[in-house]
Amino acid sequence: MDVEAPGTSEVEAITAVPDPVLRNLRITHCYHRLSRALADRTGGSANWCTFAVWASKQVGRTIRREDLARALEHLADPDVVKTLVDALRRVAPLPFDAVADLARRAVLTTARLDEVSDAAARGNLKVFEEIAHEFARYLAFTGPVADFVAALRPGEPPEGQHHLSRAFTRYHQATTTTDPKRRAELLLLANLEVGLHEQTRLQPEIRAALEAPIIDPAELHRRLLDLLLPGNRFTKWLRRVALTLLGRRSALRAATDRLADQARTLARRTVTRHLMTLALPDELLDLSTDLDAPFPPLLVELSDPDLLDLLTRVDPTPDSLRDTAAGDWSDLPDRMHYIADMFRCHAERATLQNPPFTDDQVAAMYDGRLPTGRL
Repeated sequence: MDVEAPGTSEVEAITAVPDPVLRNLRITHCYHRLSRALADRTGGSANWCTFAVWASKQVGRTIRREDLARALEHLADPDVVKTLVDALRRVAPLPFDAVADLARRAVLTTARLDEVSDAAARGNLKVFEEIAHEFARYLAFTGPVADFVAALRPGEPPEGQHHLSRAFTRYHQATTTTDPKRRAELLLLANLEVGLHEQTRLQPEIRAALEAPIIDPAELHRRLLDLLLPGNRFTKWLRRVALTLLGRRSALRAATDRLADQARTLARRTVTRHLMTLALPDELLDLSTDLDAPFPPLLVELSDPDLLDLLTRVDPTPDSLRDTAAGDWSDLPDRMHYIADMFRCHAERATLQNPPFTDDQVAAMYDGRLPTGRL
C-alpha cells in the first residue's frame, strides 16, 4: 500500500518542535513515512531512511536518558560503599544500603548525562533537518533529476552536498530500471553515499556524546556531602568541621575519589555501549561485534564500478564481514566500515519497513503528548 510522503513543510514543522523528546519521536515516525514512500517506488528494498528510522529510535533512548540512567543506577561496588560507610562512621552513621543509594544519586547528578542527551538531540536534529528535507523534496519533485540535484551545494561534507547529489541520482535511476540486480546495487550505493555524508556531519556530536560523562571528583565530593550531611548551612559546616577534627575528612575524600574513578569508568563504558547498540525490529545489533547476516543474493557479487570504488574507500575487508566490528565509534572510518556492511547485509530485510510506533503512540505525539508504552 502506497504511503503518503511528508512534504518539506512538515519536515520544517518537526524541526521546530522545541521538546527534544517529542521532536525525536516525530523525526523517527517521519523517517518511516519517507522510507515507505521511496520503497514504494523502488520495489520495497531498504533505502537510507529505512535505517534512519531505527537509528533515530535508538537515539531517542539516549535523549530520554532511560538506558544510561538505568545502567548507572547499578553503581554500588560493595567495597567502595564500605569505604564511604567507614569514613562517615561517628559523624553520619547511616546503614550500608542508605549510603549506596546516596552514592548512586550523587553520581547520577554529577555524570553529566544531560550533556550526552543534548549531544544526541543535536545530532538527531542536524541530520533530519538537512537530509529528511531533501528526501521530502525529492519525493515531491516532478522535473528532471538533474534539476533536483542542481539545488544541492557542491563540495565535500560537512558543508558540501556532493555525496547527496550522487545519491539522489542513484535513487532516481533505481526507480526507472527494470533490472533487479542493477536496482539493488544502485540502492546500496545511494544508501552508502547518504550514510557517508551523514556520518561526516555527525562527527562532532558523536565525539561530544562519548566525551560528555566526565565526573569531577571535587563536584562529586560536594554533592555527596550535601546528601550525606543534611541540614542548614550552619549545620553542614559544623559536621564538616567534625569530619576534619575526627580525621575523617581526608578519608571521605579518598573514598569519594574511588567512587568517582569507578563511576567515570562505568559511565564512559555505558555511553559507548549505548551508542554502539542498534535495536532493529527483530534483532539487537552490537556494533562492537562482527556482523553475521549473509549478503542477500543480489548483492553477493557486485559489479557497479562506482559502488566498487566507494567500497574500496570505506570497506577494508571487501566481500567479507571479517573485522566489521567497530572498535572506536568516534572513528569515522571505523563506523563506515560497519555501516557499509550493515547496509549490504540488511538491504532486503522486510521487517525494517515495520512502523516504529503504534497508531495510538503516533496520535499522542502529534497531539503534543508523550506516548505511553515502550518507545
